[in-house]
Amino acid sequence: MIPMERASAHERRMLKILRALNAQDRATLIAFGEFLLAGGASLDAPGIEGAPVAAAPSAPRHEPRPPAERPIAAIKRLRRVYPMLDPGEMLPETSALMAAHVLQGRDAGEVIDELEVLFATRYESRYGERAGAPEAGLDSDAGPDQDARSL
Repeated sequence: MIPMERASAHERRMLKILRALNAQDRATLIAFGEFLLAGGASLDAPGIEGAPVAAAPSAPRHEPRPPAERPIAAIKRLRRVYPMLDPGEMLPETSALMAAHVLQGRDAGEVIDELEVLFATRYESRYGERAGAPEAGLDSDAGPDQDARSL
């Protein structure tokens, strides 16, 4: 017989919650856990012990948007494009958009569009200049809260 490691109190609690949920809510809980594991939370935010702190570049590093990108991958990409932004400060907005996608079934493309605008406008408000990233969907005549498609 293989010796089994005893589950911690947190693991037992999570298992109890998981078992009490219906199939759709279990899938949502797992998707949210994977989002957090993928860096959705401020895991590399300054001030967290052991977190790497990289020098902030002066400008965003554009990465093209892949054709079939999912919101979690978009968050990872946008964090690479805008490493100078504190992910902890953006957690409420990114979590709300992820919840709208996962819990309410909002279209992934729409969520990614809003994530791109969120990152670009946060960069603009923090550093006072246009991000210049084409994927942000901002027109040069549009205000920071306007999407170029809505003009």
